[in-house]
Formats: sequence, C-alpha cells, structure tokens
Amino acid sequence: MAKFNNKYRIESARLENWDYSQAAAYFITICTANREYFFGTVQNNAMVYSDIGTIVTQEWVKTPQIRPDMNLDLGEFMVMPDHFHGIIFIGNNDFNSNIRRGAMHGASTDGIYKNEFGPQSKNLSSIIRGFKSAVTVQAKKINPDFGWQARFHDSIIRNQRSYDTISQYIIDNPKKWGKDEFHK
Repeated sequence: MAKFNNKYRIESARLENWDYSQAAAYFITICTANREYFFGTVQNNAMVYSDIGTIVTQEWVKTPQIRPDMNLDLGEFMVMPDHFHGIIFIGNNDFNSNIRRGAMHGASTDGIYKNEFGPQSKNLSSIIRGFKSAVTVQAKKINPDFGWQARFHDSIIRNQRSYDTISQYIIDNPKKWGKDEFHK
C-alpha cells in the first residue's frame, strides 16, 4: 500500500496512463456496501426489482440525458440484488478533443498521459459519482441504511469481440446468480 503525505492510501483502481474522459466503451460494476441486497431478488433466473432497484434503473437510463455535453450512450446493463453492471460509451465531445486534452487533462511534455490526482469532472469517475449520488438520495428515503461501496470496477472495452462477450455476460447475470461466489 502506498503512502501520500506519510499516510497510507488505497492505490487507484484506474488504468495508469489512460484518460478516462477519452471516447471509449467502458464496462462498469458497482456494488452495494457490504454486498447488501438492496436492489431486489432473482426469481426464476430473472431479476425482480425492489423500489431501490427500480430507482437504479431509472437513474442509469437518465444518465445520457443529464450529461448531453459528454455525448454518452448506454449499452447493456443489469441491476442485480447487490450490484450493478453496465456498459457506457463516452463519445467525442468538447472535453476529450485532442486540442483540449493536452492542455486540460494531464498530458506531459513527452506526450504520455498521466492520471491527475484531484477533482474529477467530465470523465467516467464523475459520471459514476453523479449516478451513485442520485440513487443514494432517493434510496435513503426508502431505506436509511442504503449505501454503495466506495469504489467501482471498470474495464475499457477495446474491440467488438470483447464488447459482445461482456454484453452476453451482463444479460446472463441473473441466470448465473445461484453460482455467484458472493451469493448468500
């Protein structure tokens, strides 16, 4: 574990030297705190949403509309009892154009992108932060104990074969729920 200002800190889960505002397809997974089943149950290989699970779906679907300046599009997604999987596309936009990226997003003099430590905006982390926040505000009205894990997992989808595999994994998630290592 690394130290910052002589204190231990958790290493970033983000890919080093990747600009997360960059136009790309991203596969994300977000879990509830302590893997609690806030979002519903799986019955007969299909997800049955709780009220909070419905909120998760509604907020995810609204994501591109809330951030039209980022040119977002959604792929497959699935709300599971204790986690969420989704594919999100960040398209070319004013925040990730080649001209602005070098000046604004950490490009070094040697042309290699370096992730910046500090406030994140107009990138994948800011999208997820906004989504989690919107869900949390509404979910806490239903269940004050609701919470997310502090982080999220992401993968950059680099080709059509990978996209197809991940899409099918998301679609099949409820069918495989009984085999999930975290399933209680």
